[in-house]
Amino acid sequence: MNPIWLPASLFGGFFQAWRTALQQRLRAELSVSGAGLVRYLYGLPFALLFAAIWFSVKHAAVPAFGLAFVGLALAGAVTQMAGTILLILAFGHRGFVVGTAFSKTEAIQAALVTAIFFHERLPLLAWAGIVAGVAGVLILALVGRGISARQILGSLGQPAALYGLGAGSMFACAAIAIKFATARLTGLDVVASALVTLVIVMAMQSVLHLAWIVARDRDTLRAVARTWRSSSQVGLLSALGSACWYTGFAAAPAALVRIVGQVEVIFTIGFAHFYLREPVRRSEVAGLMLVATGVMLALLATF
Repeated sequence: MNPIWLPASLFGGFFQAWRTALQQRLRAELSVSGAGLVRYLYGLPFALLFAAIWFSVKHAAVPAFGLAFVGLALAGAVTQMAGTILLILAFGHRGFVVGTAFSKTEAIQAALVTAIFFHERLPLLAWAGIVAGVAGVLILALVGRGISARQILGSLGQPAALYGLGAGSMFACAAIAIKFATARLTGLDVVASALVTLVIVMAMQSVLHLAWIVARDRDTLRAVARTWRSSSQVGLLSALGSACWYTGFAAAPAALVRIVGQVEVIFTIGFAHFYLREPVRRSEVAGLMLVATGVMLALLATF
């Protein structure tokens, strides 16, 4: 594995938590669809800029795209869009932190899919980290309630849990598709392959989402244009976070990147408390400790 995956995963979690906090603020001015669109539409120019700078510094040439790459990039684009919409919908039921917490089951979903269907093996410590991390995010999802097995199972039927779990499934599929897409770009370093994939994926997402809005919801398009200052910030953070995630996927197993990326939940609590003014509860502290333990176990598994 290329060691760049570790800082890329950590920074990916940070930028994603920051972007999601800003995106949640935009929900007061935009619809669910509009809040999702700004991530791609305003992020694409920044992604193009990052790629142009990297290719200029490295004196590299943009490779030709095969059908396999295009298909995998499209799969990543569509599933990531679906995950984003489901996550924003989850926010409306039990709050910012809870929606994000349930979506973090993505790590174990990605690990199971890659292990079963692609024979990707992880060390035992990494699996222990996954279990600890998922336990932590479930505790975070049960804010203000007891932490019994019955309540955990009961909470899975709630709308926020269903939307969050669905978002986790879509993000897991997107991570796997994007990883395989970067592997189809030969002759490039991991950062270059990640940035090319990011530009293509964001371009696809922008076209698809714009086409839907033009056909069905033109008022949202006007609102997205009107909020360009806030939306540009979301776009920048989205491009930064995705560039980090894609680099991690290109350099290491997708499940391992997402395990370490669970530090996003810790950043999310911080943004929710200091930026969105949501209170921090005692049960959240226990959940954060488990998430941190999961990240540490995953890191130990790589040495």
